[in-house]
Amino acid sequence: MRRFLLLLPLLALPLAQPATAQSRAQLGPLCTTETTPADQMISACTKIIALKVFSGGQLATIYFWRAVGWNKKGDYAHVIADATEAIRLQPSQAVYNLRGSAYYDKGEDDIAIADFNDALKLGPPSATIYHNRGNAYRSKGDYANALGDYDQAIKLSPREAYSWQNRGITKAAQGDLDGALSDINEAIRLNPSLASAMTNRSVIWRAKGNIERAIADGSEAVRLAQNPPANVMTPPGSVVIAALVHRALAYEAKGEFDAAKSDYAAALKPTASDSGSKANQATAKVRLSLLSEPAPPPQRADAPASASPAAATGQRMALVIGNGAYTHVQALPNPPRDARAIAKSLREIGFTVVEGIDLDRATMQAKTREFLREATRAQVAVVFYAGHGVQIDGRNYLVPTDIALSGGSDVVSAMVDMDQILAGLDDQVRTNILILDACRNNPFAPPEGTGQAPSRSLSATGLAAPASLGNGATSGAGTLIAFATAPGKVALDGDGENSPFSAALSRHIGTPGLEVQQMLTRVRAEVVAGTKNRQVPWSNSSLLGEVYLAAK
Repeated sequence: MRRFLLLLPLLALPLAQPATAQSRAQLGPLCTTETTPADQMISACTKIIALKVFSGGQLATIYFWRAVGWNKKGDYAHVIADATEAIRLQPSQAVYNLRGSAYYDKGEDDIAIADFNDALKLGPPSATIYHNRGNAYRSKGDYANALGDYDQAIKLSPREAYSWQNRGITKAAQGDLDGALSDINEAIRLNPSLASAMTNRSVIWRAKGNIERAIADGSEAVRLAQNPPANVMTPPGSVVIAALVHRALAYEAKGEFDAAKSDYAAALKPTASDSGSKANQATAKVRLSLLSEPAPPPQRADAPASASPAAATGQRMALVIGNGAYTHVQALPNPPRDARAIAKSLREIGFTVVEGIDLDRATMQAKTREFLREATRAQVAVVFYAGHGVQIDGRNYLVPTDIALSGGSDVVSAMVDMDQILAGLDDQVRTNILILDACRNNPFAPPEGTGQAPSRSLSATGLAAPASLGNGATSGAGTLIAFATAPGKVALDGDGENSPFSAALSRHIGTPGLEVQQMLTRVRAEVVAGTKNRQVPWSNSSLLGEVYLAAK
């Protein structure tokens, strides 16, 4: 759950009334009254602008209020356009704060921080702007600066519940659950009607293992979320979406799957405009799909070891897939051996592993869904994939062994979308580590000498960097994505029994007391040396602390 930005006190600047009776009686108050419905506010302000009777600071005021109307609708492009025009006409704290808030809602945190900085330069010191800048720092994972801004906001305005709440969220992100609970309790004491605080306290109770309290707070959050306070710039539906998704996760943790399905379905109904709500709805969509399918049949006695609810509860789980025996594109000899080596290493350090070798799309989806169903009760989830992978329009896809290109075929629907796996794992109380030894080359390129060009709809190089890891995603235990090579580059399959990346990973992943990012640094150094700089592993992390896969 991403936001809760505050509006500065909105003071309607005096406007010389336009010449018509209608504008005197209706347009001015409709445009510059905070409680005016969004469409009426936008319409009134637009009509005033069209009269062309205002200029300078008065016209800036009209653009500001129209931006407020757009903000109520969650139309951040129009917010930014109108706020920018207001700044051109007459800069003010309020308009910089509003534009910074819109950039934050779009996930552009650095630009938002720049606007909040400009707002603070215009003075006087503002608890609201410190609070909002703290949110942007928190979204970036800069928890030290976020805490500093929340501290300043609380010092200036000690009775502002949102600053207490968001400082608590930041403490929870750092693993200080008791400190987080104390701050959020204070937020609820100051404002018992604060739905977002109830939602965040629900998350903390779930992280502490108190599922009954998590559900109770989630239920109260859902009740309160129907009418958020007017002075908070919450995107439409965002409060209730977050409350429903986190209560659903608590229901899942308890095993009350019908109640979880109902909440996930309800969370998908509001229109989501901000990145946080979109991320929550992506999670709701995946989790609802998982719960709506029949449970997989019991495994045969001779089947490979996999996960069970009992084994997964409070434990560490992994999904390991190696695809090499491709039917219609270039086969790869090493991925099955890579996957077996990594699965063995993970089992040896206590992971419950869902393993699949040379999977077609249907089986690959089934294995992935089996893992995602059970991972909701795990504290650490690892995904390892070896095989072909491609990027299409900046999204990464894992390629099953039965992939085939034919005229008019829908290539995307024939693969597995990595973003859906991320959405299914997105949760504030779990650490997620995804390791992809993929994109050894472009599997769809024609054989050499054919003279044919690869399809433009498919990338000829490696996987894309996650453009928004941490943007819109929940700010909880954190996620790390490790790639066998740099974004857009090709990973090598290798001449030995394993790829260069998987060989190095299998040697280091089980090292006792080795923090995961230090482990990946060792893997990177070994791969760079072994490939003579042709391959440089790369990772992107929103982890909030040290993570150890093998016990110290």
